[in-house]
Amino acid sequence: MSSTYKIPESVLVVIYTPELDVLLLERADKPGFWQSVTGSKDTLDEALEVTAQREVMEETGIDTRSHLLSNWQLANVYEIYPTWRHRYAPGVTQNKEYVFGLCVPRSTSVTLAPREHLGYQWLPLQEAADLCFSASNAEAILQLPQRCKI
Repeated sequence: MSSTYKIPESVLVVIYTPELDVLLLERADKPGFWQSVTGSKDTLDEALEVTAQREVMEETGIDTRSHLLSNWQLANVYEIYPTWRHRYAPGVTQNKEYVFGLCVPRSTSVTLAPREHLGYQWLPLQEAADLCFSASNAEAILQLPQRCKI
């Protein structure tokens, strides 16, 4: 696969507080689209945990090493939105997304990557799930009470 194309394997990192408030980010390339941290592997051999750590740092400025990052051992396969298919090799229409959770104190500072996100907000569980444009993201948020290790 050419390095000019995105790898169709990504992470979804649900960032939450012990009180189960969830951090959502508004996409810069699609205003009004809210989501958790997401991002593709940079290389085929990049470990998923490394992808999750890198994406959280790039998108929020949060260093996962200071908090509890957990691999939920959950993977979703979904159709890549037509809007973003040009980023992948010709014929690639599906992405495999691996889900992680990251528990942080509510006081954690968030520094957005301006090219990627316009804003952020902390929301209660159900409100966050309702606002997500991605069904797999909303589903992951709703699993928090069973998944989080606080």
